[in-house]
Amino acid sequence: MSTTLTHSKPKALVPQLRFSEFDGSWEKKKLGDVGKVKMCKRIFSNQTTEYGDIPFFKIGTFGKEADAYISEELYNEFRSKYSFPKIGDILMSASGTLGRTVIYDGMDAYFQDSNIVWIDNKEELITNKFLYYIYQIVRYDSEGGTIQRLYNGIINAAKFTKPSLPEQQKIAAFLSAVDDKIQQLSRKKALLEQYKKGVMQQIFSQKIRFKDEDGNDFPDWEEKKLSHYIKVSKKKNEDLIYNKSDVLSVSGEFGIVNQIEFQGRSFAGASVHNYGLVETGNIVYTKSPLKSNPYGIIKVNKGSAGIVSTLYAVYKCKPNLDGRYLDYYFQLDDNTNRYLRPLVQKGSKNDMKINNEKVLIDPILIPPIEQQIKIIELIESFDLKINNANEQLKKAQEFKKGLLQQLFV
Repeated sequence: MSTTLTHSKPKALVPQLRFSEFDGSWEKKKLGDVGKVKMCKRIFSNQTTEYGDIPFFKIGTFGKEADAYISEELYNEFRSKYSFPKIGDILMSASGTLGRTVIYDGMDAYFQDSNIVWIDNKEELITNKFLYYIYQIVRYDSEGGTIQRLYNGIINAAKFTKPSLPEQQKIAAFLSAVDDKIQQLSRKKALLEQYKKGVMQQIFSQKIRFKDEDGNDFPDWEEKKLSHYIKVSKKKNEDLIYNKSDVLSVSGEFGIVNQIEFQGRSFAGASVHNYGLVETGNIVYTKSPLKSNPYGIIKVNKGSAGIVSTLYAVYKCKPNLDGRYLDYYFQLDDNTNRYLRPLVQKGSKNDMKINNEKVLIDPILIPPIEQQIKIIELIESFDLKINNANEQLKKAQEFKKGLLQQLFV
């Protein structure tokens, strides 16, 4: 069978990009024409456990890893009496991040009622594999503005266009091959990140050792207070060298970034004259709890200089420390939490009770500066590979996005 894609002449209900063996107009339909919206029987919180037999997927864990379970007895009872997806059905999030999809593969699992739904598709009008991609491009309309939840009526009224079953199968097979490539690139990136983390754990536990230029072992690492390596920076933006466009944010995943570029707008106060100056190479401690880092995070500024609010602590590295080493050390959540836990007191509103000087009083094992550089160079080589894999992944995702726009009406 030919797989040649051709550009169609503009006309009603014909996609811009089409396989050469197909012609004719597509047909307008609504999702309500496909089948009834279904959901599992409701599970109450007192029927779930932290550990158990059958994973229970809530909206927050949908498509990820379950963090709640139900008994096998309850699972068998509810599955035999109430609605349950069949293999190949497309599960969809009806709240939270609307429209996220997962193809049900028959695994023993239960799904949160009304938040995770599917259409009971008989595949007479549209194949499940084609429906999977329809979900990725369909637009839901609602009176009154922003949709907070996909109620059954909203799903039923959503419009789409469909070709013949053979053309559906051809498009779905082609896009499935693109998805396979995206998954391969995603796995490649994840494996590189996992390998990097394992190497870092061995480096910081000194299971991996380095030699100097003459092939000799470096001196043993010394345990000293963090104040031996960094000191509090008290530089402020008093001369208004920087403005709101220079405000920095600190991300657990991306490090120190420009706030407007990262979050889309500035959250700075009316005046930034008392904001702390952050030069390239400075260390910043964020006194805000994150899920993986309940005592805050510590990052080095690898980018341009800027300013941060008084909620952040800024430190300057002494000559015996390269800030990039400390950034890598604290990239491991266990290292960050183990160091900060004894120092931080939390208030009634989960706020951090710690001054900037106290952060420096606990001991930490850090190698000589020459060995720091070798460690940095090795880990940066992993970062380069991860960044390359991420760029390939982004390009594949953009390629798919373009295909979806051109292969569907």
